[in-house]
Amino acid sequence: MNDCLILVDLQNDYFAGGKMPLAGTDQAAANAQLLLHQFRAEAAPIIHVQHLSVQPGASFFLPGTHGAEIHAMVAPRAGEVVVAKNYPNSFRGTALLETLSSQGLKELVICGAMSHMCIDATTRAAFDHGFRCTVAEDACATRELVFNGKSIAAPQVHGAFMAALSAVYAKVAATAEIIASRA
Repeated sequence: MNDCLILVDLQNDYFAGGKMPLAGTDQAAANAQLLLHQFRAEAAPIIHVQHLSVQPGASFFLPGTHGAEIHAMVAPRAGEVVVAKNYPNSFRGTALLETLSSQGLKELVICGAMSHMCIDATTRAAFDHGFRCTVAEDACATRELVFNGKSIAAPQVHGAFMAALSAVYAKVAATAEIIASRA
């Protein structure tokens, strides 16, 4: 296969006890872990993306903190690429595009957090760079948002963004479906 697994921002601050816990992070990470095991078993390319907040006033993913570390469930192994980023789009100001291009990769399986922010921005950018994308929808997590004074529950936020991505930018599928398609 000519694809790569990209795990975005599955870092401690997004889990219980972190500075910004998300809804469903544990289940999303468990599914991401299944994908990670599959790609490792195939010796397929894997890239971990780690957000480091360097903007003034940032309150989570602060460099050098436990919260910024990639969660143990999906921690990189020796030889797996880790790309540090400072923006929602994993391509902006990073070597991600060069890394993918140098390996001749054309297809990406994307998972992680947050559905409405970094997963959305990264998937759209990947599409714009000519990659075919699959988003593992049950290996992504997000949080409740507020718009015009109204709360939007995390499952609705997640669903809206997965629906939007599936219209043009990516195939959106469950982890089990992605793994079964690799058999």
